[in-house]
Amino acid sequence: MEEDFFQQEPKSRTQVIASSGPFQIEFIEYVGSDDYNTFIKISESLVDEYGAVAKLTPKTIQTYFNKDGCLPFIARHQGDIIGYIIGVPIEVLYKEPWARLDINFGKNNTIYTYAFVVQKQYKGNGYAKMLKRVYLNWVKKQEHILFVTGHVRQGIASRFIGQIRIIDSIDNWQGTGKTFEYYRRIIDPEQIYKPPT
Repeated sequence: MEEDFFQQEPKSRTQVIASSGPFQIEFIEYVGSDDYNTFIKISESLVDEYGAVAKLTPKTIQTYFNKDGCLPFIARHQGDIIGYIIGVPIEVLYKEPWARLDINFGKNNTIYTYAFVVQKQYKGNGYAKMLKRVYLNWVKKQEHILFVTGHVRQGIASRFIGQIRIIDSIDNWQGTGKTFEYYRRIIDPEQIYKPPT
């Protein structure tokens, strides 16, 4: 079964969204098998924090990058992929009990930030911040999406800008031994609090 995923198109298709000197951000229309190893290698840096489930496989690449409705973006530096952020409709995560318990599950109005990583040597220079900003702006353009959710280490969500609410706190998230928070960000407060016409 796993072999089927390697029989996909070899070349990735992307669209450049933002560019500044040697750095650019691209929306991924399709991840081809030629790029699988790069994404898997980058995802390894998430394992310490989020557990083994964070390491990508060919199957999860197909699910989270290539599935309709997903919003995957990559960052490149001098042509090399150095990071990514993936938003998936929360309904894609229907096998996760916490996802089914979200009050917006089934309403098709929530994007879950499945993964966000920039390689260590490129942190601290604004690349991660720019990648996240482009991602959130792109999500905002999706008319039906009202919320972005995600799991982050305890205390991280309080540093986010915008209307953020901590929904739950989970001890030993994914067997990491660490406490994580499940947050919900309102994408466009005016859309949520619009008076009925």
